[in-house]
Amino acid sequence: MARSTTVSVWRSNGGDQTRTTTAGSMNMHAPFYIANVAATGNVTATSSLANSTIVLPANAVVTSVTLNTTATGKIDLGFTPLSAIGPGQTTTLGTPVPTALLSGASTAARAVFSVAAANAGASVGNVANATNVVVITSAANGSASGNVSGYISYFVYDNGQQDD
Repeated sequence: MARSTTVSVWRSNGGDQTRTTTAGSMNMHAPFYIANVAATGNVTATSSLANSTIVLPANAVVTSVTLNTTATGKIDLGFTPLSAIGPGQTTTLGTPVPTALLSGASTAARAVFSVAAANAGASVGNVANATNVVVITSAANGSASGNVSGYISYFVYDNGQQDD
């Protein structure tokens, strides 16, 4: 299956050739996998890509977190901003926000955590970091075991700008 990747912010004005309508940002969904919900660390994309840390772009707005497999216990899902990234750079870690996306969320059932949902973190529905990319992290919230997977739904906030 062919794949396409872009480094631009995806926007659409719904096919309006006159550019009268307001262009909107496109939703994106990053799959994630946590091999051991009892451990603290970076979240990976899949079980087969153990070194594929999930990093969201600057201005990412997470709209929901979906758990589509189950484990036992509760987890926190958050992020740490990264700065000075790029070839030849020594990455600098910003201040961690360990419960930004999930705070004590049960892994016992498949669930969607969106804005104002119980156990959704305070950053759901808000810009994660306006200037830096963020690496997604997880930690057990009490006793937990097993692995869990799902996806993070987000878009990139860009002040409604569109190309002419």
